[in-house]
Amino acid sequence: MSVVAQSFHIFGLRAGVTNNVCYNDEQTIIFPSGNNCVRYNVDQKWQKFIPGNDKSQGIIALAISPNRRYLAVSERGDRGTITVYDLQHDQSKKRKVLSAGDAPVQEFLCMAFSPDSKYLIGQAGAPDWNLFYWMWEKQKVMAAVKSTNPANPVYQISFNPRDNTQVCVTGSGVFKLFRYTEGSLKQTNAQRLDAQNYLSHAWVTDDRIIVGTDNGRLLLFEGGDLRWETHVVPKPSTRDSDRSLPSKGEIEQSIAAPRITAVATYSKGFACSAGLGTVCVFEKTEEKDNYRRAREIQIPQDQHSYEPSNAEHQEILTLCISPSEETLLASTDHCQLYSIALSSAEIKGEQAQFEFLSYCFHSGVITGLDGCIRKPLIATCSLDRSVRIWNFETRSLELYKEFQEEAYSVALHPSGLYVLVGFLDKLRLMNLLIDDIRIFKEFTVRGCRECSFSHGGHLFAAVNGNVIHIYSTTTFENILNLKGHNGKVRSVVWSPDDSRLVSCGMDGAVYEWNTLTGKRESECVLKSCSYTGITMSPDAKAIFAVGSDLTLKEIADSQILREIQSDVSYTSIVMSHSGRMLFVGTSAGTIRSMKYPLPIQKEWNECYGHAAPITKMTITYDDQFLLTVSEDGCLLIWKIIDKEGRGLKSEKEVTYAEEILITKSDLEEKNQIMLELKTRVEELKMENEYQLRLKDMNYNEKIKELTEKFIQEMEALKTKSQVLKSEMEKQQLKYTQEMVDLIEKQSKEQQDLESANNQKLMLEYEKYQELQTKSQRMQEEYEKQLHELEESKSLALEDLTEYYETKIQEKQTTLEQDESRQQVREFEETIKQVEEDGDREMLDIKTKFESQVKEEKKANLLLKGETGIMKKKLSSLQKDIEDRNFEIEKLKLEQQKLQEVIKSLEKDITGLKKEIQERDETIQDKEKRIYDLKKKNQELEKFKFVLDYKIKELKKQIEPRENEIKEMKEQIQEMEEELERFHSKNTQLELNITELQQKLKATNKEKQKEMQRVRDVEALVKRFKTDLHNCVGFIQEPKKLKDTICELYDRYVHQSDVVEIVGVDADIQREFARQREHLERSVGSLQKKLVKDTDIHRAENIRIMQENVSLIKEINDLRRELKMVRSSAHDQERAKISRNKTKIAEEPESKVNRISFVTFIARINFEEEAERIMDLQKLEIQRLRDQIQAQEQSYPLRPPSGGKLPAITT
Repeated sequence: MSVVAQSFHIFGLRAGVTNNVCYNDEQTIIFPSGNNCVRYNVDQKWQKFIPGNDKSQGIIALAISPNRRYLAVSERGDRGTITVYDLQHDQSKKRKVLSAGDAPVQEFLCMAFSPDSKYLIGQAGAPDWNLFYWMWEKQKVMAAVKSTNPANPVYQISFNPRDNTQVCVTGSGVFKLFRYTEGSLKQTNAQRLDAQNYLSHAWVTDDRIIVGTDNGRLLLFEGGDLRWETHVVPKPSTRDSDRSLPSKGEIEQSIAAPRITAVATYSKGFACSAGLGTVCVFEKTEEKDNYRRAREIQIPQDQHSYEPSNAEHQEILTLCISPSEETLLASTDHCQLYSIALSSAEIKGEQAQFEFLSYCFHSGVITGLDGCIRKPLIATCSLDRSVRIWNFETRSLELYKEFQEEAYSVALHPSGLYVLVGFLDKLRLMNLLIDDIRIFKEFTVRGCRECSFSHGGHLFAAVNGNVIHIYSTTTFENILNLKGHNGKVRSVVWSPDDSRLVSCGMDGAVYEWNTLTGKRESECVLKSCSYTGITMSPDAKAIFAVGSDLTLKEIADSQILREIQSDVSYTSIVMSHSGRMLFVGTSAGTIRSMKYPLPIQKEWNECYGHAAPITKMTITYDDQFLLTVSEDGCLLIWKIIDKEGRGLKSEKEVTYAEEILITKSDLEEKNQIMLELKTRVEELKMENEYQLRLKDMNYNEKIKELTEKFIQEMEALKTKSQVLKSEMEKQQLKYTQEMVDLIEKQSKEQQDLESANNQKLMLEYEKYQELQTKSQRMQEEYEKQLHELEESKSLALEDLTEYYETKIQEKQTTLEQDESRQQVREFEETIKQVEEDGDREMLDIKTKFESQVKEEKKANLLLKGETGIMKKKLSSLQKDIEDRNFEIEKLKLEQQKLQEVIKSLEKDITGLKKEIQERDETIQDKEKRIYDLKKKNQELEKFKFVLDYKIKELKKQIEPRENEIKEMKEQIQEMEEELERFHSKNTQLELNITELQQKLKATNKEKQKEMQRVRDVEALVKRFKTDLHNCVGFIQEPKKLKDTICELYDRYVHQSDVVEIVGVDADIQREFARQREHLERSVGSLQKKLVKDTDIHRAENIRIMQENVSLIKEINDLRRELKMVRSSAHDQERAKISRNKTKIAEEPESKVNRISFVTFIARINFEEEAERIMDLQKLEIQRLRDQIQAQEQSYPLRPPSGGKLPAITT
């Protein structure tokens, strides 16, 4: 089965890329990370990858088109290229690859799209510094020009937002405007300003550019000429006053002018960087060429760092505003992304601060990586002095903290609750709390470059140079020191059962160690190779190592079984827990996945993700994800899939734990806060109940007042109704008279209007006819005049022409040729003038008559309009007459209806009078009933007084029981004190036992010494016997016998004293042995008794604790029942009283008497039941007391209790 690693999620940002953050749409941004461009959705948190080219040496710059559809990516290589991607495609389809043709270009430093997204410009780097102008869809270079020289580099280029042909270029001492004309780029502005370092620019309008410099100056150019200038000086923040004295570097930074490294424009103005950690927002003013400083936005302090103010000292590289102009993004030189809503910045004003767009990334080389088993967590450490805990399941940052020293290595405990970090000065074991990473234990291991927990978590290995230290996780003791490497150890791996440890180093050695004995079990040394990574198969039979010799080696039984050659050096290696997959990281930042067993030929799948050498790799416990870190500061999560794109089925079902660590002080603080909140809630409940009671009282009083007012209003309404009836009768008589008068007036007015309108219509009609005749006459006259004028004009022209022609002929004959020519010219001019005068007169006459005709036409139109108006008035008057007639008929019908209504109202009045009489009678009856009910209420109040007295007596009876409960509590406290005393006795006994054990150890040591002495003496006696036997052989030779005896004496005389002392001390040794046996027997019997006593005490303690718990639970239950009974009794009384009141108001007298009698009997029964329950509780309490006393007498001594009794709830 071939396996592929697919990019799933990445944490990190490349700060060295020009324009390294931009918006794709309102929710999606694009930024470079590793060797990829990442499309990141801010709301849904998903990522899509745009991979870089295989042969590229890294991304240099980004540019997005104005329509947000295309993305241009510049990459460094042997030949620099620009790749254009289509962002509308889900996989960001590659559209075109642009190059500089035959020109030797290794990289394009910056790029920009034209306003219509059809053209692209790119600034090439050294040595030529050419500016290229492409029609990118055809991959055609339209023009190229040298924009600057190597001494003055270019930082930014851009198109005019409304002109495809105008380009702006800024850099160190460079501010140039180019225009594309006739197939070439020509400079249009003359650089007359002082040479300054222009770091950034942006187009404010189609002819204005705002430019930022490295000395804090903002310059506004229009058509290449300076129009406006200001200095950006960051305001001192209020946080600086709370800080201690600044360092020398901070003072120098504060004195130096801020560098304006980024500018972004929007509809209201523009935003620019204003020094370290600050962005200034400028807005337009009413003046034409002026902007005002509106607000400042700052990067906040980092509370997770040992020096929170360090976060404020980041330089902002890129600013980007969302398409809707709601959000501002900023990227910094510490590889961080910040965002802020511009609306919130306007609200907060001077105190506006950025927030992290997603999470806080690493800003340096990541040196350590490790995962755990019980939680979906990853730990990383970096040279940026931070340790971060990531969650690969939720793709989030759980914890992070910055320290004072650089972190070189990290190891995460299998439980996910502890982390081991190697710093420059010490190795530190830290607890992962709910909101902090806190140091727990420090070890004197300096510069630990590699550390690792065992799979069981009970041991951990730490590397110090060429020595591997193994410590116990529980006791923190240094168990073993593994020495054998001649060079620095670069990697260590534990076997699955933690019985062996494999290490590799710079000396070319791979050693396998036994972690129980500390001995070396196998070794493989290849001095020509410097190993960088190592891993082990799950069965611990094969070892895989990579190093500087461009090979992957499989080692088993101290021999290299197989080598796989490569074209790049491998930096790290890891194997899956299933043993089927092998992943190798390279110095080029790629991942190679291989099958296991390794194939004979070179077979692997290569995946591109990082832009620098990979430093560490690990695989999750369920083999679903591969995790890699690199020198580019990025953490990349790979999804392990097969070639068909399906995820692998995990053989192990992993259920992640949810527990976390929290300190006792934090827990106590939170519990204290909870208790305070609970007390506050109870106080609020009491206050609310009190206020509700007050409101009930007020509402009852208001109800009484309202009932009284209602009765008074009823009486007032009765009087009003009578008055209204009399007025209604009067108005009816008036209405009938007015109706008759109105009908008569209407008929008269109608007749008058008809006669007057008829006369007016006749007059208007006559006027209309007269005007028509006049207009016809006028038209005829004007036409005749026009004809006459035309005829007269034609006759006059003919006469003039004949007259002048005759004169011309006469003068032509008399004058010479030259004079004749001049006269001809003069005559021609005069003729022209005469003709022009005639034409003018004709035009004047025409205009006069046409104006007169127009005026007559207008008058005719006015007359026609007036006649139309009169016709409309006539028709409207006729309609009014018809409407009036219709209204008269309606009024007649309404009069008939009103008469019928009056008759019905009179009938209703008679009925209401009858109802009023009947209600008066019912009111009198109800008043009598109310009087009777008041009497009964007085009797019930007497009953209530009696019942209250009985309740008081019952409360008095309850008080002694509460006193008894208090006494029981005191007894329980005394019993707990006794338990504590027994506990102290037990501890004393344990101390005695330990002393006796130590004595036993001492006696055992002395015994061994004595045994050794006995053996030495026996050996000496044997030697003496043999020597004596040899002497006996010389018994026939006295001299030799004497010499040998002298030799024996010289040899054994100093040891014979010892033998004599041993013989003398034999009795002492026997006595010592006897006493020792006696002590051993007594210790054995004491141990047996102690075991029995502890078992008895433990069982007795448990039984008593259980009984106490049951008693306290019974007491609590009885108290709850008492409360419930009291509350139910009180509720029943209130409910019955309310029911009785309602029923009394509606039912006759006999029912009321019966209900009151029943309630009285129910109350008496309830009181009897309560007394019976209380008697039973007294008997139960007395029985429990007797049991406690009996237990105290039978068990005077008890071991201490293991836990606390539950609190008695009152």
